[in-house]
Amino acid sequence: MQEKSAIIRTIETAAGVHAPGHLGELTQIVDFALVDAVLEETGAREKRRRLLPARVVVYFVLALALFEKCSYRAVWGKLTTSLGALAPIVPAASSLARARRRLGAAPLRRLFEALAGPVADRGQAGAFYRGLRTVALDGTHLHLPDDEQVTWRYPKRSGDTLEFGYPLLRLLVVVECGTRAVLAAAFGPEDEGELPYARRLLGCLNTSMLLLADAGFDAIEFLRDVTTSGAQFLVRSSARRRPTIQRRLPDGSYLARISGAYRAGQGYRPLEVRVIEAWITITLDDGTTRREPWRLVTSLLDHQRHPARELVELYHRRWQVETAYFSIKATMLDGRVLRSRSVPGLDQEVYALLVTYQALIRAAADAVTGRPGPAMERISFTVLLQAAVDQVISAGGILPPEGEPVDLLGAIGRTVLENLLPATPRQRVKARSRKNPTSKYGPNAGKHPQTAQSYTLTAEIHVMETGLAPRPRR
Repeated sequence: MQEKSAIIRTIETAAGVHAPGHLGELTQIVDFALVDAVLEETGAREKRRRLLPARVVVYFVLALALFEKCSYRAVWGKLTTSLGALAPIVPAASSLARARRRLGAAPLRRLFEALAGPVADRGQAGAFYRGLRTVALDGTHLHLPDDEQVTWRYPKRSGDTLEFGYPLLRLLVVVECGTRAVLAAAFGPEDEGELPYARRLLGCLNTSMLLLADAGFDAIEFLRDVTTSGAQFLVRSSARRRPTIQRRLPDGSYLARISGAYRAGQGYRPLEVRVIEAWITITLDDGTTRREPWRLVTSLLDHQRHPARELVELYHRRWQVETAYFSIKATMLDGRVLRSRSVPGLDQEVYALLVTYQALIRAAADAVTGRPGPAMERISFTVLLQAAVDQVISAGGILPPEGEPVDLLGAIGRTVLENLLPATPRQRVKARSRKNPTSKYGPNAGKHPQTAQSYTLTAEIHVMETGLAPRPRR
């Protein structure tokens, strides 16, 4: 007789009809008490006992964000495959769809608000600059189903004679640099523009933060609102602005006052800023060189405490928000169109994506806290997502062991720490090619590297006496 091995596992989960409601080890972050409190607060708890209670539906919706490739029944199978007899029912897809509609978007929104926020400790690499927590703001688009129940709220882009492409949802988030944790998010139709959404996010800022943003956010009223929040800002300015030099500073920057439109009773209300202008030269491995002028506008007026060259280098951290979007759109969604075909369903789905993403980031932060040393930037989001997915399927770590010290690492933490990215990553430019035929960046096709390459960057602080030439759209 051949020798055999056997493994006996004990799975602990909620009792009865609540058993399928879990996210594996991520349940310790999005725990039962938190979900129940959110359901109670939003009035979404079921009025009578159901085979699909509201708590289970919340975890099912979150699992949809983890398993974007799977159908409703397949996702339910992922949640229950290791539960055996503990999973009392196998609902039809239509029952799961109705349960989603009953739940609505409010519980997921409140759940995101409860989990959103910074996670970096003071010693976390890349998260702070001279005592200020660096955060980044930018926007992106998500593609939606081409359905009449969606397009009334999210219209498609239109040309002179016809509409084209998918309906688009505009999403803006503020992320913490170094960890890519989401502090706040706002989304809606594309035609509103980015600034109205950005103003909704200012409540997450405080006096401990430095906001990094691209040229689309250099409007004076927005910058004044950032200042009112107590935060500092470092924003790239467009060529349209022509600041008048008030005083030149030894590091090559200068003080200036920028003003907006005249308002009765208020005047122009100028805002004092410091302007840093520089020539940026990027040299790729293949010898290609690109040189372009930058203008940065900041509320950090002390050139001795915040030298111009440091701020030029610091501005690159703004790309942390792009990395966060890549994690959501490419790694979690895998480039797919959102699955919901109604506006309330889309609201629910977007908040579920944000909740699940933030739970993953918090799991990564716990791992770094549990084993100090590596920076969070070394954690691969792909490995992090797969480790969490494996725990959902195996129903592992749903409840923390009773009577034992809290294990910040867990199975997810140990997996990501065993598969860290290099300690000193190379500076690389991402390959950029136009995949969408309706992209507004069509005129720039072929002007960027088609393969990812390493590069060297040099910055020359230099006042542009005649102003900046408009930069090409890309």
